[in-house]
Amino acid sequence: MSAVVVVESPAKSKTIEKYLGKGYKVLASYGHVRAFPKRDGSVDTEHDFALKYIVIDDKEKRIAAIEKAMKKADELILASDLDREGEAIAWHVADELKSRGALEGKSVKRIVFNEITKKAIADAMDNPLEINMQLVDAQQARSALDYLVGFTLSPLLWRKVRSGLSAGRVQSVALRLICDREQLIRNFKPKEYWTIETACSVKAGKFDAQLHAIASEKLDKFAITNGVNAKSIAKKVETASFEVTDVRKKQAKQQPAAPFITSTLQMEASRKLGFTARKAMQVAQRLYEGIDVDGEPVGLITYMRTDSVSLAAEALDDIRDHIGRHFGADYLPAKPRVFKTKSKNAQEAHEAIRPTAVSRTPESMKSSLDPDQWKLYTLIWKRALASQMTPAVLDQVSADIESKEYTLRATGSVLAFPGFRKLYIEGSDEPAKDDSDHLLPPLNAGDAVRVEQAEAKQHFTEPKPRFTEASLVKELESHGIGRPSTYASILNVLRERKYAEMDKKRFVPTDVGEWVSNFLVSSFSKIMDMNFTASVEDKLDAVARGEVEWKPVLREFWGPFKADVDIAADAERPVEPTDQTCPECGKPMVIKLGKYGKFLACTGYPECKVAKPLNGDAEQPEPELSDEKCDKCGEPMAIKHGRYGKFLGCSAYPECKNIQPLEKPKDTGIPCPDCGKGTFLEKKSRRGKIFYSCSQYPKCKKALWNMPINRPCPQCGAPFVTEKSTKRRGTEHVCASEACNWKEQVEAPEES
Repeated sequence: MSAVVVVESPAKSKTIEKYLGKGYKVLASYGHVRAFPKRDGSVDTEHDFALKYIVIDDKEKRIAAIEKAMKKADELILASDLDREGEAIAWHVADELKSRGALEGKSVKRIVFNEITKKAIADAMDNPLEINMQLVDAQQARSALDYLVGFTLSPLLWRKVRSGLSAGRVQSVALRLICDREQLIRNFKPKEYWTIETACSVKAGKFDAQLHAIASEKLDKFAITNGVNAKSIAKKVETASFEVTDVRKKQAKQQPAAPFITSTLQMEASRKLGFTARKAMQVAQRLYEGIDVDGEPVGLITYMRTDSVSLAAEALDDIRDHIGRHFGADYLPAKPRVFKTKSKNAQEAHEAIRPTAVSRTPESMKSSLDPDQWKLYTLIWKRALASQMTPAVLDQVSADIESKEYTLRATGSVLAFPGFRKLYIEGSDEPAKDDSDHLLPPLNAGDAVRVEQAEAKQHFTEPKPRFTEASLVKELESHGIGRPSTYASILNVLRERKYAEMDKKRFVPTDVGEWVSNFLVSSFSKIMDMNFTASVEDKLDAVARGEVEWKPVLREFWGPFKADVDIAADAERPVEPTDQTCPECGKPMVIKLGKYGKFLACTGYPECKVAKPLNGDAEQPEPELSDEKCDKCGEPMAIKHGRYGKFLGCSAYPECKNIQPLEKPKDTGIPCPDCGKGTFLEKKSRRGKIFYSCSQYPKCKKALWNMPINRPCPQCGAPFVTEKSTKRRGTEHVCASEACNWKEQVEAPEES
């Protein structure tokens, strides 16, 4: 009996093949093997959403290798990942092999495992499953929806906004969140308020307090709104006599966070390690698939695409045993802590992200991991253990200090018992503004208090900050948008398509991003609505649970969406109105988006073609004149800026439109063999690459990428040779004639 085992990643194959032993051949699919063709009609809306798949170009050799191996095997074992994508990959591999006749007389099994350990692989082999078609259908429905949105909206964006743009069902909603936040920041009007901060002392020590009430009336945030009033109050507070009137003490418990799921891992890796969501998942993938430890590949963490916070009973026993032995009984709760999963479609059979063996501490693994792997493994290890430790205990104190007219309040807290905080403290997207962790001296009712200094401090309200990767993932998750496997790619696509840029690790929408978002919101309000997008996710989850069929979900979506597309196709191209008028025809000027950004254009187009930069009415700096004279009209040449950098343009423009490169081409002096009149000039292409062209251009278009050498070819007598450099062969002289194969090595390549 022999079997072919198919996994997604080649990094897993070595580990799994070692665990399975003889009789098993483990091959990798390298992810998805089939996809929709990159053309319209792959999801046939006219024939009840029939799907057309093809084998991805670079995956044909993977399928062929599996097909060849199956000729000598009795069984196909599909061991792709245990999420929807993994289930779909398993189905595609089996379906493609079946269509090729490679599975005749063979058995097919599906196995899943949450960690790549010998025990987990053995358990999976002992408990094989069948392909879960409910998960496959949910993945097919998601892919079809994304395909329909992308292939329908992208051409529309090309016509209505700018060529080369694209849209995605979930990515566009994420872009809207970024753009809406940016608009909120622009429209925000800061509001001034003042506080009175005091430095106080009693016999037992010093402490800080804040003005809390005047004449027993509690101050709200905007009770003091101008500096004159605030400074007057501060002077009165500084000279008043105070005493402690009330001291309140209570004990509070702080519970640990749940072990990581995909989204919280991405958030925390962003906050604490500065990783992008994509980088966090790439590093986690490597930890999951296996790291070489003492010559053996070992999977260090459980599967990293999960929305379940559950931990297996065996893992809980392992974690609790480690806590008891290394931290003591005070840090071990009486029973395991159970966290409730928020996602209604979380697969409870899955686990949260945890180390596969708690005994592999971060310290013991440091020499086996690169720095990024070690940082992320440490984060996962500590979070998993801390989730099962006792709460932290804080003694909180609040004291009121009164004079005849004013009431001050001092707050503070003491960490009475660290509990889980001894190992791990969860990060935050924004710095804490709370001062409750200040330590107060012993205070008792009746104690006299001296105000040593009272200071009026000015503050202004601030808008919500721009999104970080962590806070954007949190926002998407809170609205039920996207799933664990999608967040990293969503954020990466927004950057790759130049819809948003990162400034101080926060998302800032580009002009293109805002233009696209505004167009989609105005024309497709439904699919850009967060509640609607979340409802689609819920329906896909229902498909995965087997509660609904997948094609009705597509029908329900496609009808209204197609109607919106038809309306948008007939609408005018979007523009931004301005208060400017055309200097030639007097019609209003509007802002349009072009290939290189926003510009002003006349609404009389195409009869009136006036267009100018967006800041065209602003005072322009005087052009910088060069020492060169225009060879056509004799006027000075000015240094100007264009698409490809600086150039010389005639200062008499627009009467004279002569332009020249800023740097004069270097003349090699080598005659051009084609025209016999010009010589080769050294020039730079628009992308900055050096090339050599005839000085008689455009009459002669002879050009070379390699540097010409003023030496005839010793083999054919051609007038010159060229110098060519390659990594493998070093520097060579090569005959310029394509009909001659003469070459000689000038310089050997350096040894690597």
